[in-house]
Amino acid sequence: MADGTAAGAAIHGTCAVGFEPVRAAFAENFALRGEVGASVSVVRNGKVVVDLWGGFADAARARPWTRDTLANVWSTTKGMGALVCAMLVEHGQMSYEDRVSKYWPEFAAEGKGNITVGQMLSHQAGLCGPSVPTTIEEMCDHALMAERLAAQAPLWEPGSKSGYHALTVGILVGELVRRVAGTTIGTYFGEEVARPFGIDFFIGLPEAEDARVAEMIPASRSGLPDGYTLNPSQIVALANPTLDALVPNKRFWRAAELSSANGQGTATAIARVYGALADDGTIDGRRLVKPETIRAMTAARIEGVDEVLGMPGRWAAGYLLNGGGLFGPNDESFGHSGWGGSFGMADPATGLAISYVMNQMGAELAGDARANAIITASYAALESLR
Repeated sequence: MADGTAAGAAIHGTCAVGFEPVRAAFAENFALRGEVGASVSVVRNGKVVVDLWGGFADAARARPWTRDTLANVWSTTKGMGALVCAMLVEHGQMSYEDRVSKYWPEFAAEGKGNITVGQMLSHQAGLCGPSVPTTIEEMCDHALMAERLAAQAPLWEPGSKSGYHALTVGILVGELVRRVAGTTIGTYFGEEVARPFGIDFFIGLPEAEDARVAEMIPASRSGLPDGYTLNPSQIVALANPTLDALVPNKRFWRAAELSSANGQGTATAIARVYGALADDGTIDGRRLVKPETIRAMTAARIEGVDEVLGMPGRWAAGYLLNGGGLFGPNDESFGHSGWGGSFGMADPATGLAISYVMNQMGAELAGDARANAIITASYAALESLR
């Protein structure tokens, strides 16, 4: 089913009765908010109630976005990496209170021996960026970066505050998973989540899937205010290396298993995972994680103004807890958003999960207007169904 938009794109897919406001908001993203290609999905009480896509998968607007188009979702990937860690905790292979150095002895260097798994996942380790000049290609070399970060001194007293580990948390989590599970994080996610549950998401994309991937399009302007000065933590986290919005279009980036930034997936894949986390931990009646695991992975671990983001935040074990209406009106909501506008979220208070992915990146550091429109419309639909 498809209908036209004012921007000349077409909206395809399905939308359950009552959720028409989501379709309308999605269409308005194309007509009014500069959308090029995107998909959106909403899950309610474990059922997919919105599965929409539209627009184009390339900047030239020659390749239509389809149901199985994949997009680089940047930091929305972090929620999937956090899920892998939660599964290892549930299986008794590690604990959030364990020291990272229990599994990764080299990590204890430079006074890091007492950093816990939970602190690492909640951006408290003080390793928000490399201390030596680093290229994007080097950031995709897992062995190299794991060795460097293990040897590095923290930028602050671990546990004293959070500072968003924009890229490095993917290295840290990836190495922890490798040490604990004996396999890479992309392999683990594929074997334990993607294939068994039909989740169309990759941490490390096989070259054979390249034809499905959308071309990422940079924002037309920077998200930083004019004259903004970065503090030392922000410099290493956000400018070492300087992120290139076009790098997801390159094979070396797609191939890396960087669970902080290079996941490739569809909105429906992300929403189905968060749908399990918003409900009882099952997908189509099959257990992904237990309810007690969801409570543990989403328990607040630190709250305050984040050293890197420069704004208040509440961090759980890899998830951002709701604040300021970022993930809707309910305090129980949690999730993760990505550079440019993508996001995935769960709201256990309503059994609602929402995800949005796109290729035209927005400039806002938080609160992308297109994402906000989708969230607002989803809750408006819930209200209308009461």
